[in-house]
Amino acid sequence: MHEVEAKGILSAQNGMNIYRGCTHGCIYCDARSTCYQMHHAFEDIEVKKNAPELLEKALRSKRKRCMIGTGAMSDPYLHYEEELRLTRRCLKLIDRYGFGLAIQTKSDRILRDLDLLKSINRKAKCVVQITLTTLDDELCRILEPNVCPTSRRIEVLKVMRDEGIPTIVWMTPMLPFINDTEENIRGLLDACKEAKVYGILTFGVGLTLRDGDRQYFYQKLDKHFPGMKERYISIYGNAYELPVPDSAYLNSLIKDECRAAGIICNTDRLFAYMHEFEDKAAGEQLSLF
Repeated sequence: MHEVEAKGILSAQNGMNIYRGCTHGCIYCDARSTCYQMHHAFEDIEVKKNAPELLEKALRSKRKRCMIGTGAMSDPYLHYEEELRLTRRCLKLIDRYGFGLAIQTKSDRILRDLDLLKSINRKAKCVVQITLTTLDDELCRILEPNVCPTSRRIEVLKVMRDEGIPTIVWMTPMLPFINDTEENIRGLLDACKEAKVYGILTFGVGLTLRDGDRQYFYQKLDKHFPGMKERYISIYGNAYELPVPDSAYLNSLIKDECRAAGIICNTDRLFAYMHEFEDKAAGEQLSLF
């Protein structure tokens, strides 16, 4: 871990990343890709120690309240958050100034801040996004080794359900020949139905690989799935998009099941929902688009 004084905290679309890099160890992580030009080791987490101060300045300067997003590039609940509490400090500011929140994580550490999530959701809107890739906790410990297993994340979704906080599941990636079975996908869908999630994102059923990400992923395939790397190379070469063999059928399955359960699975609609600010006290909805 190393600390930096950041110059800014919010992107043009009002997204923020308090940390850069990750300790979850997910074997497929796109954030490892060299296109993001990270100039330090991925597990040597860059900490924006002045993130709360920058965020308060940014929120105070905004003419209109909006949704603030976090977690797109680096999980806001890394191990260091237990000690540093920068995410919690930022959530307090979002709550204090009456902004909305769209937060993405794989960690049950988010439950620590349930009080703030509930408060934000009472005033505006809080959308919690959780990644689910496999119903098998043993496989999860291989794919995502340093973060809580799927069963625990499903418990988090149910807590949010019980508190009236809307949730969106990132049911991605599906790794060809590893977690892309119909049984796994149906199991995840059943869990989402029980948790009454608002939406499911899949981006098609498959995996994407880029330089940096691809090399790390293949190292882990050699370690945990001998012979699988060669199978991938023979089928996909150096392709960016790696759809699973039954992607058309599985996409159709997901859409049909979501439609029957009243779960939104349209990517554009879900991203619009996460960007749409709601002033519940005034009964207004304000779109960023």
